[in-house]
Amino acid sequence: MRHGVTLVAGCVAVAALVGCSRPAPPPATLKIVQDIAARRAQFEPHTVRADLSSLSEGDREALRHLVAAAREIDGIFRLQAWRGNPEMAVKVAALDGPDAEAARDYYRIMYGPWDRLADFEPFLGDHPHPPGAGFYPEDMTTEELEAWIEAHPGDREAFTSLTTVIHRQAEGLVAVPYSQEYREALGRAAAELRAAATATDNASLTRFLELRAEAFASDDYHESDMAWMDLDSPIEVVIGPYETYEDGLFGYKAAFEAFVCVAQPEDSRRLEIYKGELPILERSLPIPDEHKNFDRGTESPIRVVDEVFTAGDARAGVQTLAFNLPNDERVREAKGSKKVLLKNMMEAKYEAILEPIAARVLPGSEAGLLDFDAYFHFILFHEMSHGLGPGRITVDGRETEVRLELKDLYSAFEEAKADVLGVYDLFVLADRGVVPVRIVEHLPWTYVAGLFRTARFGTTEAHGLGVVLQANYLLDRGAITITDDGRFRPDLERFREAIRDLAREILMIQATGDADGARRMVERHGSVPPAMETLLGSLEGIPVDVDPSYPVED
Repeated sequence: MRHGVTLVAGCVAVAALVGCSRPAPPPATLKIVQDIAARRAQFEPHTVRADLSSLSEGDREALRHLVAAAREIDGIFRLQAWRGNPEMAVKVAALDGPDAEAARDYYRIMYGPWDRLADFEPFLGDHPHPPGAGFYPEDMTTEELEAWIEAHPGDREAFTSLTTVIHRQAEGLVAVPYSQEYREALGRAAAELRAAATATDNASLTRFLELRAEAFASDDYHESDMAWMDLDSPIEVVIGPYETYEDGLFGYKAAFEAFVCVAQPEDSRRLEIYKGELPILERSLPIPDEHKNFDRGTESPIRVVDEVFTAGDARAGVQTLAFNLPNDERVREAKGSKKVLLKNMMEAKYEAILEPIAARVLPGSEAGLLDFDAYFHFILFHEMSHGLGPGRITVDGRETEVRLELKDLYSAFEEAKADVLGVYDLFVLADRGVVPVRIVEHLPWTYVAGLFRTARFGTTEAHGLGVVLQANYLLDRGAITITDDGRFRPDLERFREAIRDLAREILMIQATGDADGARRMVERHGSVPPAMETLLGSLEGIPVDVDPSYPVED
């Protein structure tokens, strides 16, 4: 099993050092689901290569330290995914029999004994998945935490913080900062970041790494996020707590992740023209001006990179194609956000997954309309669209944020917004002559094929639920039609208008913090439509995703 010994030892070491409270160990005998080999086969092994020849010797040394820091982050995320992972990892390592290797591999891919593609059902043992992952006591309900905050209003900020873990203490609850909960592992990661900062000859990378190392001890990531926006280095690195997808209870808690990448400067320069369009795209949003966000910065660099190594939330289950960070609204208002496209991962998924999906879900004569440039631009504008629309909002006279109002549905609606606005924005910029017309000519078919790629992640995953909402809405509007043989086809007469209307509906739910409206939309459009279910069933044999390995791991 690839990395088996390292992962088990790493998890146990992190757990012992940080002193986390954990549930009782799992039973000695773990039941393995009968179809474990088929589940494992959904993830095609793929070696992700990157050209490091242009790096200086100092940057190569820095890269080694960054990978070591990322390994520490990986151990922390395993505890965030489930506090019981260290004990479970020991039992998984001891599995024997014909299904043992597949079970160990799937446990490694899923970062726990639950299938992220199947509503978090257990594939090892029968322990139910805690919706709050490792961020809250397993038996905690939303009602309990909300009642505690109502009774102790002084705890609200700490309990809803992105960087605290909730524990039971005596007869009550306590919020423990990440810097304390994961102190030893973060200390080791910080030491590696400082070593990398010393090794590199790039001043902007040195500054970011030194500030991020300090943030691991303070839980204040603002200054280092600002420095990351100014990063101008052959190495692109993201390391820290960012996305809240893992917190299925409230969507409050940020999970640790790491991307270690090398820049592709020529591709990046080619896309720089687009960042200057962000103010125009904000003004073009199909909502009243009072809900538009004109306060965000417009610096918004765009970088095309190749992955060298990933860890933590970035590695769990389905692999990321691009990201738009930071999520801190203060940084976005000051500087905007950075869009990073992972080109070597995009190419791997396009060839191994999207092309064969298109051949099965689009009408035969139209499958050839799939286009890599349209796919690349859609992903870029998906990420750019995360930086558009409501962020800080006012609800009933109080200042708040969209994520705090939509709670567990925030991530799904944010991903759906980014998808829909990504398409909408490309049409807007094609009208302005900024985006080549051929991109939007191929976009509807590329987008429809992409819905099926993402729907396979399941509706418990934010991106999966987001595309199911889109598919149902567009089918209802006739913007996607179904052929006699069950294939999906975009209807060009209705497609663009329906995309605009869906964007408006999602944006207004966000702008007003309408959690009830979000739940109504999920009730109406949140189930996989039968025609889509049928086609998804025909995709057997096509990988759901890639299982990456990186040469630096050796």
